[in-house]
Amino acid sequence: MKRKYKTLKWDFFFYVWLFFLTAFFGWIWEVGLYFLKGDTYVNRGFLSGPWLPIYGCGAVMLELLFHKWRDRTGLTFVSSMILCTLLEYLAGWYLELTWGVKWWDYSQMRWNLHGYICAASSLLFGIAGVLLVCVMAPLFRSLYRKLPFWMRAGVGLFFVLLFVADAAYSAVMPHIGRGITYR
Repeated sequence: MKRKYKTLKWDFFFYVWLFFLTAFFGWIWEVGLYFLKGDTYVNRGFLSGPWLPIYGCGAVMLELLFHKWRDRTGLTFVSSMILCTLLEYLAGWYLELTWGVKWWDYSQMRWNLHGYICAASSLLFGIAGVLLVCVMAPLFRSLYRKLPFWMRAGVGLFFVLLFVADAAYSAVMPHIGRGITYR
């Protein structure tokens, strides 16, 4: 039985919060992976703050594009896998072109393309997309709506300003080095 979803009212700050929440969890995920891999803390990403924008951008795109497919997990899985794989490839290519370094390298993984993407990550993107679109985003939206507008807007603006400052600083002093970049 198909469930009907009301058209979501556009709320800029919801997407700001979603971006930062998922960018932060992406950072936690990668810091955790590198800690388990090398038994040491590595602040991942090209920014200095505790966020990886590629995760935030992916999450916002998935929610904007696929929220109407919450009851179609197969379609959400395949679409998330394709969109996020494309995003990761383009981001990896652009970052290397711009800065001359790689922030990730899947060259040692099976079925990779130029080290920017690999099949294993693509499958994880599909799973994460289903979890985000079908489970986490609706839960987050219901919790978010319980907050007063001044808090949603104030915290959202604070994080946007903090992010802009981090991006400006990182444009001059990119976050590179052992364990962060691959060349």
